[in-house]
Amino acid sequence: MQTIKLSPNLKLTKANYCLAALVAAAWLAGCATPPKAPADWPAWQTRRTESIGGTNGWTTLIGLAWLHEGDNSAGSAPTNQAVIHSPTVPATIGVFTRQGGTVTFTPAPGVDVRVNHEPVGKLTLQSDAGENPTKLQIGPVSVVLIQRGDRLGLRIRDPNAPTRREFQGLHWFPYDPAWRLTGHFVPFAERQKLRVPDVTGATQTFDSPGAIVFTAHGAEYRLAVAEEAGEAEYFMLFRDQTTGDSTYAAGRFLYVKKPDASGQLIIDFNRAFTPPCGFTHFATCPLPPRQNTLPLAVTAGELKPDGAGH
Repeated sequence: MQTIKLSPNLKLTKANYCLAALVAAAWLAGCATPPKAPADWPAWQTRRTESIGGTNGWTTLIGLAWLHEGDNSAGSAPTNQAVIHSPTVPATIGVFTRQGGTVTFTPAPGVDVRVNHEPVGKLTLQSDAGENPTKLQIGPVSVVLIQRGDRLGLRIRDPNAPTRREFQGLHWFPYDPAWRLTGHFVPFAERQKLRVPDVTGATQTFDSPGAIVFTAHGAEYRLAVAEEAGEAEYFMLFRDQTTGDSTYAAGRFLYVKKPDASGQLIIDFNRAFTPPCGFTHFATCPLPPRQNTLPLAVTAGELKPDGAGH
């Protein structure tokens, strides 16, 4: 059961006592008839929590190293270009060599580096721009090549990371069917490029086929959508009047199924979620474009993470 907290600055006068009693009564009345969530809502929350706190979740990230042209040594020793902060990783695991858009890895002699449980020698890495990125495994630690525009980097994970051990779970507004809205898709005359800054200071580019138009609280709003490679749904980045207050300061993400033959679709803001940068400093989250700032408070979806200060 939720706890009702009164502000410590609220003096317990008779009027305020009565006001608090009315608030409590209204809250209890609301508890008697909670809004009905769809049947898949608990399973969706479980999957969402797993994506953050699971063995491959965002809280397992322990490093992000951008590669320069040529050789980049990697390992736990601080003299490496790519330092892996884990006591289970050898001082040197090998060398990542970048030549333009191609990266090869050469393991150091005697170091056990595996792909799909098999020891590897020198190999060319596939990045996360494709469907099957190469995952190098050094004990419990994994390394994947990521591509962000012209940049290539190493994303490093450890399921024993302190951020994962300290993860306390997620929090949501109560499910509100009023924020499950019907909208329609308005295609652009020509597909556009949606260029947005990200948390690393770089720019990311998405294909944008159009915008979603919907009505909330009697007014019409529009959000540009993006398409991601390999993703069947539209991707939206947005801010609203809860941003930085009850929800994460950089904004929220939301996936929306593509429209039916009539152009209609459902925007369920209850499934709006905090981007990965709310849980780790090693994410590369894109930020919402200026046109996707809503002048209203979307009081649905995921609340600000515990301790989010970045």
